[in-house]
Formats: sequence, C-alpha cells, structure tokens
Amino acid sequence: MKVYVDADACPVKKTIISVALECDVPVVLVKSFSHFSHDDEHPGVETIYVDTGAEAADYRIMRLAQSGDVIITQDYGLASLGLAKGCTVLHHKGFAYTNRNIDQLLQTRYINAMARKSGKRTKGPKAFSFEDEIKFRDLFSETLRKSR
Repeated sequence: MKVYVDADACPVKKTIISVALECDVPVVLVKSFSHFSHDDEHPGVETIYVDTGAEAADYRIMRLAQSGDVIITQDYGLASLGLAKGCTVLHHKGFAYTNRNIDQLLQTRYINAMARKSGKRTKGPKAFSFEDEIKFRDLFSETLRKSR
C-alpha cells in the first residue's frame, strides 16, 4: 500500500507524512513543477513533479495508483477515478469519498459550474480550519490502521 497525494494545494501534507511514516506506509507527493521545492524531501516520501497542465497530477496519480492504495485529493474527478480503481480516497477536510457520495458531489460541482458559466455567483468552499485538520488526521489514521 502507498499513499498518493494530489499535493499542489493540499493543506495537510505534514499530517499525511507524519501519520503515514508512523505506520510505515510510503507517501508519494505528486505536484506540478511550478511548486518545486527542496524542502519537500523527507525520508520515506517520494515527490514526483509533473507538467503544469490542469490534470497532469491527476493523470500521474491514476497511472501509479493500484487497488488498495490511498489517494488524498480535493478533486472530485480524481476521486471518482480512484474509487473505480479500488482505492480508498480521502478529502483533506476529513471525509471519505465513497460510491454512495461521489455522484452527488460530481452533480453539485457540475451545477455550480453551469451557474458560474451563466454569470451567477456561487459560494466557494469554507476556509480550512484546525477542526478540519483534526478530523482529517483521525480519519487518515483510522484508514491506515484498517488497511494494514
């Protein structure tokens, strides 16, 4: 098992690395070259850089991930593909994507995109909070324990 992180805008990278390394699970951070940093180098963590194209990190994660791996993303499209491949997929705000909730999440995203396209304003996501971080840590720890 490996943990793949859609890492460009992920606010819980340190939490992921800490929890995964405690459980002896390798982590792969996938990010665009525009987010290059030497600070990302940790033992047990591999960083893969991809082109800056909109879906480049998603495509790379899907090429690498296998059934039973964990994917962490806020992208509903990537989550849907990961679920279809047999991966456990988590959102950084502390909820799991499932076959029960992914269709509704994708539908809501589509409806909001169409509203914006027609000139309407939609609410963005709520700001990431300390409570979200705790919720994520608990879910991620539990997920790794159950998967082992």
